[in-house]
Order: sequence, then structure tokens, then C-alpha cells
Amino acid sequence: MTKKFDLVAIGTGSAASAVASRCRAAGWKVAMVDSRPFGGTCSLRGCDPKKILVGAAEAFDWARRMEGMGIRAENLHINWQELMRFKRSFTASVSKRTEEALAKAGIEGFHGRARFIGPSAVQVGNEVLEARYFVVAVGQKPADLKIPGTQNLTMSDQFLDLDDLPKTILFIGGGYIAFEFAHVAARVGVQVTVLHRGPRPLPLFDPDLVDQIVESTRALGVDVQLGTEVVKVENGASQLLVGAIVSGQERTFEADMVVHAAGRIPEIDDLNLDVAGVEWSKHGVTVNEFLQSVSNQALYAAGDATASGGPPLTPVASYDGAIVAANLLHGNHQKPTYLGIPTVVFTIPPLATVGLGEIEARKQSLKFTLKKGMTSGCFSSRRVAEKYSGFKTLVEEDTDRILGAHICGSGAEELINLFGLAMQSGLRATDLKHMFFAYPTRGSDVSHML
Repeated sequence: MTKKFDLVAIGTGSAASAVASRCRAAGWKVAMVDSRPFGGTCSLRGCDPKKILVGAAEAFDWARRMEGMGIRAENLHINWQELMRFKRSFTASVSKRTEEALAKAGIEGFHGRARFIGPSAVQVGNEVLEARYFVVAVGQKPADLKIPGTQNLTMSDQFLDLDDLPKTILFIGGGYIAFEFAHVAARVGVQVTVLHRGPRPLPLFDPDLVDQIVESTRALGVDVQLGTEVVKVENGASQLLVGAIVSGQERTFEADMVVHAAGRIPEIDDLNLDVAGVEWSKHGVTVNEFLQSVSNQALYAAGDATASGGPPLTPVASYDGAIVAANLLHGNHQKPTYLGIPTVVFTIPPLATVGLGEIEARKQSLKFTLKKGMTSGCFSSRRVAEKYSGFKTLVEEDTDRILGAHICGSGAEELINLFGLAMQSGLRATDLKHMFFAYPTRGSDVSHML
């Protein structure tokens, strides 16, 4: 059976929803396709459920830090089953609400994997959907590690839905997923190991502040092994056996569960994009400055599915979706800019960054003033018994514009937004430094960072 539409959006997450809703509001006939439950990664198996688990770990950690300072926490513990029930109170209804919203808006939803059968048609199950335009906004999936035993790995979305945690967990990789999940699991009482093949984890963040996070993670009891490349995962008698190369020598680690946290790639390799004449790579769909395919003018990509877009973040996906919708409805005229987009790794404490790092700024031969400090001895950290905190800011000398900001410590995930706002709005460092902030708050620390 063949159905015709003005637009078919592949995906039902932030990017796809932003495009589809705007085009439908303009009177277009719109369809959305997803092979997974409707709602997208962030709401169902990513940012939102993860932050719920992190919230429990934060509350636990805050009480533990304040022991002997007026807080008694002798019987404090995290009940994983209760926490998961709480998490599911957020996620259980997402798909149903998403489908109801689509139906109410007049958007037709299709369940199944979309595969192109030509430049202007996809097949979903037994149905063929023809359209004037397509938007690929499918998000990401775990990268293929290309090692023996990957069938033994637990994926991040599976971790977020576990009814029980095992006694020991090993994370392969040293990025967001590994460190965030490690901080949660360790506070539940799990013995955690993190294996990262590079010399430094969390490569998108400032090296000095990453050192603080690694130190805090190890102090938590997590075994963080750097320069450790995993080469196989095997079934042992009672546990999984992880073979790794460390300094040229093979070493074996044991764990009840091994979690894939070693990177994600756009989930586009089975869409048959070649059949549609769409140029793509493992990094995503190759697009022009308007997020339009360089080889098929009827197709656009947004969010994590683009090869040259912004960072893989939910706000960026929504932003890309709005850009694509504007270009579809009114012709190519809007180009995305990704200046001043903050990102956070929700460890405890969190680590946040926006703009250029010190190394990147020097590579660009920029002249800037660097201000930095480790702030565990300052009031904002001392009052909550926080041992690991610090900051680094870069301000261009001639223009006084903020080039970058990097913050570690409780509240960093909110404080970084102030720096992002200043960068996006063109505020000078002096403007931000001389603002009146409520005191004493984390915001009032900004003046000392500039």
C-alpha cells in the first residue's frame, strides 16, 4: 500500500518533532516513522531517565558529605527498585502521550524501520510512504567495538531499565555514559571499574578539571584504568572476562556485567540512503549549510544524524529541527550557528563546559586572559563539604569577549548557562562580572571567575 505525504520525518525525538510539528501547523501532510517506541532517546532512554538516577545519587552524596556537620546518615542507602519505579513514573507514559499528541495534530505515525526504496520513497513494513521531502533525525546508537564477544555487552538504554544491579559492573569507555553511570552505580553499592583506552577520559572537557573528576571518581571507590584498550569480552565460569591491553601487556578484568560506553554513532547505516542518492558516512548525512543533503535536495537531516552539525545534545537537535522546518517552509535561508552551547557530564560533582578550551584557543593563536582556580576552600564549596571543585575562564584581550568557561562543582550545570547566555548574546566579560547576583549563591561566584 502506498501513501503520499508532503513530509516524512524518520525519528520521533526532539529534532524530528520540531520539524514535523511546524510543517503540520503550516498545513502540510506529515508522517513520522520510528522503529522504537515513540518519544525519542532523550525522554525514554537517555538524558531524562539518567538525570532521575543522578538526582538520587546527588541527594545521597550530599547527605554523606555532611556527616559530622549536623547531618546523621547512618542508615542512608539507595533502594534501586524504588528508584526505578520512580524513574518509570516519568518514562512509562512518554510513548502513549507522544502518539496521542501526533494524532491530535494530524500527524500520521508509523511503527517500523524506514528504508529508502528510491529518492522519494521509503518502505515501512508492508507500506510505502512517498513524500516531497524527508527529514532524517534518527539519533544515535552504540558504535560497533569490532571485538569478539560484543553479544555479552549491556547497552546504556538497557542499564537505565535494570530491575536490579549486579555486584560488579565494568564500563568500556571513558565518556559521559561511563562516568555518569559509574557515579550512580557506585553510590548504590556496586563495585565499578572503568576502562578507557586513551590517556585522558572525557576529552571534550578541560584537562585540569577532568583530573578533578577522575580523582573524585577514584575516591568513590571506582577503579579507573586509563591507557587500557579492551580487545575481547568472554564468558567465564561465573563472570564475564574482559581482555585488555595495558602498556603492551594483556590483562584480564572480571565483572558480572560489562556496559558499552565507548561512543555512539548516527543510526543511519541501514536506511538504504544510497538507494535515495544520499551521501553519508559513519559520521552522519553529509549536509550543506542549510542542513540539506548535498546529493538529494529532497532530504534534510537534523540533530545527531548530521555529519557536520552541532554537538549531539537535545537542545541542538530541537534547534536543528526548527532550522530545517524554516528552510522547508520558506526555502533555504536559515543556517545553524552553534556558538555558546553548554554541555555537562552529570558526575557528582558535575563538570560543565562552554566555548573554547585553553588548548583550542592557543591553536587559533588567540590572545586571551586565563583565569583559573581550584575552589574547594571557597565558601560555596566548603558549606556543602565539597572536596572537588574548580573553574577556568578564557577572555579575549582586545574584545573582552568570553571565549570559554569550564566549571567543576555542585551547581556547575546551572552556572555554565550564564556563560553560554553571555556568549550567545554578545555580553562582554566586564558586563557579566559587574552584574548584581543574589548572594550567597553559585551565581555570585561568577565575578570571581572573570
